[in-house]
Amino acid sequence: MNQQEYYRPKSEVPKKLIAIGVILLIVVIVMFKSSITIKSGEAGVLFKTFGGGVYTEEQFTEGFHFIAPWNKMIIYNAKQQTIEESMSVLSSNGLEIDVDVTLQFQPIAKKLPLLHQEKGINYVDNIVVPEVRSATRSVIGRYTPEEIYSSKREVIQDEIYQETKILLEKQFVQVNAILVRDITLPATIKTAIEQKLKFEQESLGYKYKLEKETKEAERIKIEAEGKAEANRILNASLTPNILKEKGIQATLELSKSPNSKVIVVGNSDGLPLILGNN
Repeated sequence: MNQQEYYRPKSEVPKKLIAIGVILLIVVIVMFKSSITIKSGEAGVLFKTFGGGVYTEEQFTEGFHFIAPWNKMIIYNAKQQTIEESMSVLSSNGLEIDVDVTLQFQPIAKKLPLLHQEKGINYVDNIVVPEVRSATRSVIGRYTPEEIYSSKREVIQDEIYQETKILLEKQFVQVNAILVRDITLPATIKTAIEQKLKFEQESLGYKYKLEKETKEAERIKIEAEGKAEANRILNASLTPNILKEKGIQATLELSKSPNSKVIVVGNSDGLPLILGNN
């Protein structure tokens, strides 16, 4: 053994070990880049760097997935989401009305790759918010402040839901519900409407009372006319002979009572006369 080999540093790492270490590092990096875990309530869209971009055949559900390290998995929230919007809109007669709306929505699972391809990860800000605002303005613009304030709130809410649903389903978003939390009219308009409604209620109350009294008067009139007609018929049927007969019958009934009395027949009017009542 020559002197040069004898003094070679013992800490020198063989080239094979270095190569093995590099390979292991590459494998670890590849494994780390290739393994994807999609959490509960999420869904994934695969982007193939060398394979045509967004893979539209399917969306990836929750769980573990292995992909090529040069590809990318974009994770979306697949659960129901809620946004709250406050906006100023115009009624049918041009008055400004403040409306607060809550929208509940989620991406359509089977259409998620198309949503990513056409709308992008910021689809909520880019399409959901503008569409619900557009539908709200469109619906409110059909009604007057009086209709909005009094009896059309549920109708308005349903119409906003239907229009938003149609608009967003075309863009791969499912609308679950829309709630109109509040509708605020200008103070002067609100006061005028309340006064008008109060006057209408009072007018309806007066009309009801008048109709009731009119019906009662008609009832009394009909009742009085009925009694008058009955008396007329009765008077027409009460001849002197009938009256005498009725008087005799009444006298005979009285005579059956235990009280002592004197009955005189042949009174001036032809009816018996009863004297004495002890």
